Amino acid sequence: MKIAKYKYKDNVSFGHYAGSGKIIDLGSSFIDIFDLLENIKKVDTFLKSDNLLILDINSLELLPPLKPRSLRDAYAFRQHVETSRKNRGLEMIKEFDDFPVYYYSNADAVMGPGNINIDNVFMNKLDFELEVAILIGKEGINIDCKEADNYIAGFMIMNDFSARDLQMAEMKLNLGPAKGKDFATTIGPFLVTPDELKNQITPTESGNKLSLKMECFINSKKISEDNLINLSWTFSQIIERVSMGTRIFPGDVIGSGTCATGCFLELNQTNETQWLKKEDIIELKVESLGTLKNTIK
Repeated sequence: MKIAKYKYKDNVSFGHYAGSGKIIDLGSSFIDIFDLLENIKKVDTFLKSDNLLILDINSLELLPPLKPRSLRDAYAFRQHVETSRKNRGLEMIKEFDDFPVYYYSNADAVMGPGNINIDNVFMNKLDFELEVAILIGKEGINIDCKEADNYIAGFMIMNDFSARDLQMAEMKLNLGPAKGKDFATTIGPFLVTPDELKNQITPTESGNKLSLKMECFINSKKISEDNLINLSWTFSQIIERVSMGTRIFPGDVIGSGTCATGCFLELNQTNETQWLKKEDIIELKVESLGTLKNTIK
C-alpha cells in the first residue's frame, strides 16, 4: 500500500491510499490520513461524475505522509561514517561495530515535498542527506531484532538537512547534533507498506535487508548513488537498540542515516567544495519509494 497526504486549495487536508493490505492503525492523532470521506465532504469546489471525485491537480499540495510522534535518526552506513570522519581528519571509530547509534531530531520541523523555507542562519554550509526512514506501527519495548521487522509499518524517503558549520562547532562539546539539525527534515513523497516491497527483501538473522537503489540529483545533476542493502546495521537492529528499556509507539519515525555519497560532507572530499544555495532543487530518488523533491527558499 502507498499512502499519501494532500492539501486542497481550500486548506482541506485529506489522504489517499492505493494498493492492497490492511490500513495501519496509527492512533487518533493520525486518523486524518485515513478519514478521507469526512474531509472530502468539506470541499465544495470539486466536480462529481459517476461517483468519482475530480480535483484540479494544480490545486493540490503534497504534504508529508504523516506528522511523526517522534523523530530519531541513526548512523548506520559504514562508508558514510568513514568518509565523513576522514573529511574531518579523524580515524574510523571502532565503536561503530558495537551497537547502532542514533540521535533525536525535531519532529515539529518535519515537512514534505515542495518548497522549504530555510533561515539564512543555516545557509552558510547547508547540506542534504539521502536516507530512508521507517514508521513504527505498534507499541513495544525490549524488542528482539528477530521480531523487530513486525513493528515496521512502512518506509519513506527522508532528507535530513544539516547546517554543517553549526553542527561541527557544537559537536566539539561532545554533545549533539542539535542546532545544526533541528530546523528542517523532509519525508515522503508517500509511505510504502512492507507488503509492497516483498520482492526486494532478503531475510537475515539480524532482520530484513532491502535492496533499494538510492540516488540524489541536485538541479537535475546526479551526484549520489548507493543501495539500502548496504546498511551496516539493519532497521531491526536499530529498533532493538532504540527499544532497549524504552517504549516505542505507533507514529515514531526512525531514519537510516546517510547512505554512501549521500551528502556534500562526503563529496567535498574529492570534488570542489559545494553546499546548497537558495533556489537549489534537491531530488532524492529511492527505488519503489518514489522521489522526494524540495526547492530551497
